[in-house]
Amino acid sequence: MKKTIQITTLLLFSSFVLLGQTRSTKIADDFFENLAYVKAAASYKSLAKGGATEHILKRLGDCYYFLVQMPEASETYSELFLRFPNQTPEYVFKYAQALRSVGKYNESDKMMKKFHQLAEDDSRGINFTENKWLLKALTPKNPSFKVENLKSINTVNSDFGVTEYGNTILFSSPQADGIYVKRDHSRNNKSFLDIYKVLKKDITTTEGDKSEIKPMFTNRINSKYHESSVTFSPKKDTMYFTRNNYLKGKYRKDGEGVNKLKIYRATWKKRKWANVEELPFNGNDFSTGHPSLSADGNQLYFASDRPGGLGKSDIYVVEVKADGSFGEVQNLGPTVNTEGREMFPFKALDDVLYFSSDGHFGLGALDVFATNKQKDGYTTPLNLTAPVNSKLDDFAFSINPFTKKGYLSSNREGGLGDDDIYSVEQLQDLAQIVKEVMPKTCTQNVTGIVRDKKDLKLLPGAKLVLLDQSGANVGETIADINATFSFNSLACDQNFTVIAAKEYYSENSVSFISTKDKKLNLEISLDIANDFSYNEIGQTIIKINPIYFDYDKSYIRPDAIIELNNIVRIMKKYPNMIIESGSHTDARGNSSYNEALSDRRAKSTVAYIVEKGIESSRISGRGYGEERLVNGCLENDSKTKTVKCTEEEHQSNRRTEFVIIRR
Repeated sequence: MKKTIQITTLLLFSSFVLLGQTRSTKIADDFFENLAYVKAAASYKSLAKGGATEHILKRLGDCYYFLVQMPEASETYSELFLRFPNQTPEYVFKYAQALRSVGKYNESDKMMKKFHQLAEDDSRGINFTENKWLLKALTPKNPSFKVENLKSINTVNSDFGVTEYGNTILFSSPQADGIYVKRDHSRNNKSFLDIYKVLKKDITTTEGDKSEIKPMFTNRINSKYHESSVTFSPKKDTMYFTRNNYLKGKYRKDGEGVNKLKIYRATWKKRKWANVEELPFNGNDFSTGHPSLSADGNQLYFASDRPGGLGKSDIYVVEVKADGSFGEVQNLGPTVNTEGREMFPFKALDDVLYFSSDGHFGLGALDVFATNKQKDGYTTPLNLTAPVNSKLDDFAFSINPFTKKGYLSSNREGGLGDDDIYSVEQLQDLAQIVKEVMPKTCTQNVTGIVRDKKDLKLLPGAKLVLLDQSGANVGETIADINATFSFNSLACDQNFTVIAAKEYYSENSVSFISTKDKKLNLEISLDIANDFSYNEIGQTIIKINPIYFDYDKSYIRPDAIIELNNIVRIMKKYPNMIIESGSHTDARGNSSYNEALSDRRAKSTVAYIVEKGIESSRISGRGYGEERLVNGCLENDSKTKTVKCTEEEHQSNRRTEFVIIRR
């Protein structure tokens, strides 16, 4: 009885512990799902001390990841993968990025390779595994930019997103002296963002100096919630900016209770900003933000996680028409956008588009890239290298291509706060940066020839498909009249496979690793397809079981019908094929009689096949009599040479073959 009481007490105690942990986990989950990551992290961290489950470790790691606390994120993910190694590809990617952000590149590469194996078609895995050679080039000895912390305007909070406005700059910050005494934002326990201005001449990089910073706008623009990322029309009479889904006192949430971001527009009238309106391509269930107008004001670029995109957030463009209406929203496509995050587009005066991404190969989390519009899309994004990019987030890049001066936002080590604003001076043109980054590019030209495996004859017209190491089709060609082919400018040190195919043959493939050698010569041999084989004199014939005839007969036996139907099937499969039905007899009887008998047999098979729908022009019949015996069962007309054989051996000679005349 005592033992029973002890067990019952233990079970009750365990139930109370589990119930308590379940309630605590729900509280933490509520914080997390409402994007209150600081509070969620504290709750999950406390829960982890009592025994971290997989759920707790994943959520705790995600809190740190979203708060860009990468040392803590990498440590938490490390414990997650140690205890629960079978994680989804997305967690493998996040762990790889966290490791990269703390400078553990070798470990990050291993995880990124694993991510690529789990998600072969994901462009992030392709970008990071195929471009490892770029890493050294991204930290050049002679930097292309000079980057300095603007210490006089940065605070311990998140200061970012500079827009030039006359003799001032505008930027976003949750500074305490905003128009409203704002509530703390639950995501990071910081005040909501407002837009501030500061005179350019007052900005310094000196420690201890503080510029005079003022709120830029009245409460028509700066609300109780977030405002950031301002862009102006060429005449400065129209302004676009990002704000929470809040207009005219109404604060709207999506179906999961989350307030999304939207782009708003205001016009300058009677010396004030008025007529604030939401743009028509916003949505309550997704975020739209970070607007940037082209120099002529006709295109508005922005970032969004709207449905139908390629990744977590993509960059889009929309035409701004003369009457202020908008065209159709266009995704910039897979050259720019990945399955990851593409954010903070900036369209410079020279039409270069700058943006931040964690899906293209870079030094850390978000890196800054540049691309140009072409007729058929965009150029391959160019990483701006260090010191523009660092191990952490680098974003909201802007540059004046004529003065070579600009701004950058980053949460890199050595800053004053969560995000800091940096001045940027461009020391080299983008074309020179391309030369600095790309000279390590190694390419190889591959040539080859396609032959028949049996007789080594050339096979012009064969189709060649080139696959990369992820299995993606990266090139196709047709073997020329000499049966040769080529694939040019393949990146070095990559695994490729060439698949060769031709009608009447089975596919074959050759794999290779591209090298620094200028050329690689391949030879691919193809076997005849399974529908065909070769007879005793090397002719290509349709592969069927032997068609036999009864002794001295020419009618079609029931067992032959099955094989003849197979002939019909194959001829329909290959509509250009022309064949000959060659019939043979055994050696018994008169040779002239046997030739006539075999001819009747050949004609009976032809008649059957034509009756089944094959055009008569595609099949002919010929009797060979006893000319081509398959064994030594001889018997001449005078019977002076006779070999005694079994009935089964004689039966082997009474056969019909279907030889391919033309294909």
